[in-house]
Amino acid sequence: MKTYIKFLSYIFIKSFFYVVAIIFCLVFILNLLSELDFFKDIEIAINFTLFLTLLNSPSMVFEMFPFIFLITTQIFFIKLFDNNELEIFKYSGLKNSNILNFLVSICLIIGVLIILIFYNFSANIKNFYLEKKSQFTTDGKYLAVITKNGLWIKDEIDDKIYIINSSEVKNNYLINNFITEFNKEFKVIRNLKSKKINIKNKKWLIYDAKIYKKNNYEIKKILEINTNFDYRGIQTLFSNLSSLDILQLYELRNNYKRLNYSLIEVDLQIMKIFTYPLYLLLITIFSALIMFRIKRLGGTTYKISLGLFLSVVIYYINNFFLVMGNTERIPLLVAVFTPLIFLGIINSFMLYKINEK
Repeated sequence: MKTYIKFLSYIFIKSFFYVVAIIFCLVFILNLLSELDFFKDIEIAINFTLFLTLLNSPSMVFEMFPFIFLITTQIFFIKLFDNNELEIFKYSGLKNSNILNFLVSICLIIGVLIILIFYNFSANIKNFYLEKKSQFTTDGKYLAVITKNGLWIKDEIDDKIYIINSSEVKNNYLINNFITEFNKEFKVIRNLKSKKINIKNKKWLIYDAKIYKKNNYEIKKILEINTNFDYRGIQTLFSNLSSLDILQLYELRNNYKRLNYSLIEVDLQIMKIFTYPLYLLLITIFSALIMFRIKRLGGTTYKISLGLFLSVVIYYINNFFLVMGNTERIPLLVAVFTPLIFLGIINSFMLYKINEK
């Protein structure tokens, strides 16, 4: 390995871990304040609150990586500017484009490692965090999961407990359903079987309900039951996809498909994960090109402030398109790739005469 690559790698990696450490501390403090607010009316040991905060922080840091890469690149260049090392590299025949190629290589390597290792780690930790915290939420008596056997719902209302299994969700209807109704002591009151249930409202309409009691059954054209769920509520039950690693996301997608459930949100999450290294790469190139152009302007604070402002703008543009894709206003491919293409075009324009900067 060439000496200059070792030198640049050392500066970049050191800057990267320095920024990660600062961001992690900020995330930890903000998350701790949120957890303290959540547990303000619950008697709980401070150690447990700190533990939960620690568990939730990695997934939040994952969302901050675009900022981390942008600031890391700025600090990397600021260190080179302060010691006039860029000028020394130029006299040695090392062009700006060579430094940019180095940044592209190291950013791709780190980006791929973030997806393969850090994301899966943070997702599993997030899942464990949600399991621990759910013990203290008020909706623990409600549960909905999707498996290869369909949609399963546990609901408790009006001193009754319902276990509901449906093979498919279609528009405002549950298809091919079996419901077991229990009392509070979990003794079976009756079983209900129906091909179609209207779940537009929380008062479900069960069509052609076959009602089993002991060894007898009767059929009702329409049977009403009160629940805590409606179609919109069910649609938002599985929105915390950051707690699922890549394999679990694909498993969930297959289960959604069997259930005829909307794939938009899980497809968006998968596409977001696999394009994340490209997003980080483009952010790094953008930051580097900005630094090449403003290296003689202002001080360190000005440069970092400008970078933070631009990164926030890019972040919100990217989120705007993701929300548009998630709400099906635009196709998913357009939602995911438009910000990347836009950022790529900006980088292409700024690459002009880069070696003369």
